[in-house]
Amino acid sequence: MADLDLKGVRKSFGAVEILHGIDLHVENGEFCVFVGPSGCGKSTLLRLVAGLEEVSAGTIAIDALDVTDVQPAQRGIAMVFQSYALYPHMNVYENMAFGLKRAKYPKAEIDLRVRRAAKTLHIEPLLLRRPRDLSGGQRQRVAIGRAIVREPKLFLFDEPLSNLDAALRVEMRVELAKLKVELGATIVYVTHDQTEAMTLADRIVVINDGNLEQSGAPLDLYHHPANKFVAGFIGSPKMNFLGARAVQMDGGHVAVVLAGGATLSLPVSAPVDAGTPLTLGIRPEHLRLGGAGGAIIHGDIVVAELLGGESYLHVRLADETMVIKTDGEATPRRGDRIDVVLPPAQCHLFDADGRRISTRRDGAPASLH
Repeated sequence: MADLDLKGVRKSFGAVEILHGIDLHVENGEFCVFVGPSGCGKSTLLRLVAGLEEVSAGTIAIDALDVTDVQPAQRGIAMVFQSYALYPHMNVYENMAFGLKRAKYPKAEIDLRVRRAAKTLHIEPLLLRRPRDLSGGQRQRVAIGRAIVREPKLFLFDEPLSNLDAALRVEMRVELAKLKVELGATIVYVTHDQTEAMTLADRIVVINDGNLEQSGAPLDLYHHPANKFVAGFIGSPKMNFLGARAVQMDGGHVAVVLAGGATLSLPVSAPVDAGTPLTLGIRPEHLRLGGAGGAIIHGDIVVAELLGGESYLHVRLADETMVIKTDGEATPRRGDRIDVVLPPAQCHLFDADGRRISTRRDGAPASLH
C-alpha cells in the first residue's frame, strides 16, 4: 500500500491544455474515485499516474517517492483497463501468471499468488478455462486477478465495468466493494457513472474541463456541493435548478423569489444585493407533493415514470421543468395539476458563477477541496 501525491499536475497535447494544475493527496489504503463527464480529463490523469503519458508540468509521488519521470514498470502500480485484454490462447491461470513469469518469479511463488488471487475473486473453478469460455463478468475478474497477483503499491482502474450489462455492473460493483475491504489497498478508480462512485468510494474527486471541482466523502459532496456543476453531477436523477432572484437580506438570510412568485428565506455565507439573479437547487427526493413546511409551487405533470418501488414525475412549471421522486404507491397521471413543496432546509443557492452561497444547517459554508 502507498499514498499518492499530485502537485500542480498539468497535461497538454500540443497547444491544447487538458489538465490545468491538479493538486491531490490520496491516503494510504483509500479508495479514491475520479468522476466527471466524457472528455473532462479523468482518464488522462489516471494515465499520468500510471506513467502511460508524460506530465507537462508538476510532480507525481507514490509512497513519498517522486515517480514523475519513472517508467511505468518501476512505479509499483497495477492497472485494470476498460477492455479485459486477456490473451485468448492462454487459460485463466496462464493469463494471471503471465506478468509474474515475465518478471522471472519462482514457480512456487507464482502458483501461490495466482491461487490466492483466484480464491479472493471466486474464480478457482475457472483457472483452466480460456477467455472465450467466460462471461464478461468472469473475464473482468480475471483482469483484476492479473493485477492483484503483482501485489502493487497502487491499483489503478480505468472504467472497468463499462463494458458490462446493467445486471453484471451491479454484481461486479458489489464484488469490488468486498474486494476493497479484503485487500486494504490504495485504489484510484475512474468512472463516468456517479452511482459507482457513490457506492465504492471513500473519497470522490469531481473533475470538469481539466479542473478539480471538489473532493470529499460521497455524502459530503451529495449534501454540500461546492458549486452548481458538482450539485448537478452527483445524484441520480440530478438536482433540479430553478431561476430565482434575491429580494432582501435579513441577518444572515436572504429572501428569494421564484418565477412563479413563491418565496423562501435561506442562510447564505455573504450578503446578497436585492435583485441579484440566483439559481435555487433541490434534489428530486427532497420535493414533496402537497402539504406544508416550505414554499409551494404549482405545475403540470408531463411524464410519469412509474417504476413500482418509486415514481419519477416530470413537472412543467411556468417556463421550467423539474423532476420529483415519489414512492411507488402514488398514482399520478400525465396532465394532473399538482402542488409541490420545497423545504427550505433542503434547498441550495448558487450565484451567477455557479458557486454555492447557501450554508449548511450548522451555519458552515460548503467546503471546497
